[in-house]
Amino acid sequence: MTRILLLNPNTTEAITDRLLKAARQVTAGGTIITPATAPRGVPYISSRAEAQVAGAIALEMLAARQGTFDVAIIAAFGDPGLFAARELFDEPVIGMSEAAMLTACMLGRRFGIVTFAAAMEPWYRECVESHGLAGRCAGIRCLPGAFRSIADVQDEKEAALVDLARVSVEEDGADAIILAGAPLAGLAARVAGRIPVPLVDQVQAAIKQAEGLGALKPLKARAGGFSRPAAKPSSGLDPALAARIAHGPLVRD
Repeated sequence: MTRILLLNPNTTEAITDRLLKAARQVTAGGTIITPATAPRGVPYISSRAEAQVAGAIALEMLAARQGTFDVAIIAAFGDPGLFAARELFDEPVIGMSEAAMLTACMLGRRFGIVTFAAAMEPWYRECVESHGLAGRCAGIRCLPGAFRSIADVQDEKEAALVDLARVSVEEDGADAIILAGAPLAGLAARVAGRIPVPLVDQVQAAIKQAEGLGALKPLKARAGGFSRPAAKPSSGLDPALAARIAHGPLVRD
């Protein structure tokens, strides 16, 4: 049995519901998925500043749930707080965008990223670079203009996203496409037949990798760049996170 924490670091419950629905379509028997939505922050993350805020909130959420999961997924494309979480916690932590990109790399030489808002592009590009995959990325394509509702953006923009994915294939040479952004969870299965290369559903890729790491049970690094930092006092932090930083006893709400 693998207990997976599916952590949505933005505040929109409807996005968590979409993530959970898509995740359950590929979950193996014996896997337990526990969803969690950020208690504060922004409705959806679309900038570096918002990602910094969301990353800190993700660390608080992980600290408050220690001992209740075997693997955690930070379920926002852009992976806010991922490297810090891997440094601080003993359990494996998966970034949804890294999982999607690594899966896409197994389906072709170069992957394209397609998303619903132009504001995401600088942050997503830096995310690709941070994972060392810029050379495998054919390009990032973003829809122009506004949308009505973040919860329903995949329904509103479905046809336009399909057209943009085709452009990524035809003009950028993408061998696989990632429909990026948590609000697009589950869309890949619905439109796969309309795009001539494999589509990667970001949360489904993360779930399968989480199950794999749960089975492998890797040890926490005790040296190097992702070993746990030395104990340190803090001031004004969330109690569970402060206890983790101080190597103190587990604190839960």
